[in-house]
Amino acid sequence: MNTPAYQDLASRQQRLHRLGHLQSFAQWDQAANMPAKGNEARSLALAEMDGLLHELATDPALPGLLEAAATEPLDDTQRANLREIRRAWRAANALPKALVEAKSLANNRCEHAWRQQRQANDWAGFAPNLREVLKIARQEAECLSQSNGLSRYDALLDQYEPGMRGADVERAFAPLRQWLPGLIQDVMARQAREIVIRPVGPFPTAAQKALGLEAMRLMGFDFAAGRLDESTHPFCGGVPEDVRMTTRYREDDFLPALMGVIHETGHGRYEQGLPRDLLGQPIARARSMGIHESQSLSFEMQLGSHPAFARLLSPLLAQHFGHQPAFEPDNLHKLLTRVQPGFIRVDADEVTYPAHILLRFDIERALIEGEAEVEDIPALWDARMAELLGLDTRGNFKDGPMQDVHWPAGLFGYFPCYTLGAMYAAQWFATMRAQQPQLDARIAAGELSGVFDWLATHVWQAASRYETPELVQRASGEPLNPAHFEAHLRSRYLGG
Repeated sequence: MNTPAYQDLASRQQRLHRLGHLQSFAQWDQAANMPAKGNEARSLALAEMDGLLHELATDPALPGLLEAAATEPLDDTQRANLREIRRAWRAANALPKALVEAKSLANNRCEHAWRQQRQANDWAGFAPNLREVLKIARQEAECLSQSNGLSRYDALLDQYEPGMRGADVERAFAPLRQWLPGLIQDVMARQAREIVIRPVGPFPTAAQKALGLEAMRLMGFDFAAGRLDESTHPFCGGVPEDVRMTTRYREDDFLPALMGVIHETGHGRYEQGLPRDLLGQPIARARSMGIHESQSLSFEMQLGSHPAFARLLSPLLAQHFGHQPAFEPDNLHKLLTRVQPGFIRVDADEVTYPAHILLRFDIERALIEGEAEVEDIPALWDARMAELLGLDTRGNFKDGPMQDVHWPAGLFGYFPCYTLGAMYAAQWFATMRAQQPQLDARIAAGELSGVFDWLATHVWQAASRYETPELVQRASGEPLNPAHFEAHLRSRYLGG
């Protein structure tokens, strides 16, 4: 077919992908390996790269190419890719280059300083840096809002969950706000009657690393296309051809690192499973961060906390830490599913976890819409933690509003994706069970291909071919249905 304009656009996307590849590894190295004194130079280099990528994404030739490509005889795949190219072009053109570079610098400086300030519980030192990040995030939101007609918060949310609006999130979360507090209390009352054997540490970091690598192998991670490292905050980055995952370790408790690795492996396998023949094109990227989180939570919560999966983990724990009664499968499953309100989101159980997201969603939306300022965050945080989880966080900034990397890194609008991901994951597994009645028995037998093959077919290979509502409908036969999440939690934790 004669499609010169489309081919030109596709070639430009390949260049953006390759430069983004280099950028992703500079960011990974900054988090995992870079010495502290390298941060200012690295921040300037990343800002320079952000400016270059922005120049390429806003090339004056692009409007004409987009218009010409729309008239060419494209197939369905090319048309879907053109839709995604156009969406990215609109977002890039809404932002001036100077703002893009200023955002990169402010975010990198704030995130780097946050690593030490969090450990020191130094809110007074952190707040000025965050104030600058928030100022730029509001400017970004305003530019995007003027371009696409959305509210400021919706304009940022759209970057992570295309097509989703704050009102859509609120509709999905509204039932959760009603039933979650009672469910937490019911589960805690039930579990208070159970006898649970606690593991006896310490658990050496080297043994935890080896255990994490075995768990990744069990879950099909391709080590020829990725690796595991250590950082202040766990994440998954890199590119599909070379996925970089990190976790963090505590020698008094192995579960946070282990479940963090399993969580990031879900992200990593999604990236490794994206359609390789289309890599470099927007259509081959992950659909959204909500869908991305649905993969990590399919691995960590739906599968990793499954009672049958505990039987697969049990011998691995004994191998690396020695035999303990706590590692017996039934007891291990109780450990994996303990429900107890805690300060730290990433260590939270799957029942209390949504409360952490409700808190952050409410606060960050108020911050971006100008209804709250940085100095208001501690009081808002303390009030919502007391209301949602009954915890007192006054004065505890380290385990309170400074615990996450997202706001220091300027990622406003991201937090709802975690609980949206939990809802999608519950819907995926409800669909799998309907289509594969023997799924749970196969998991118990160590046969995980039923899960991985389904995800590969319906999510990984679909990538961004379909917009999110269509992807969900095609995969599960219905739109996003939060009732599946409630049913999953009640079944697992209350037996019905």
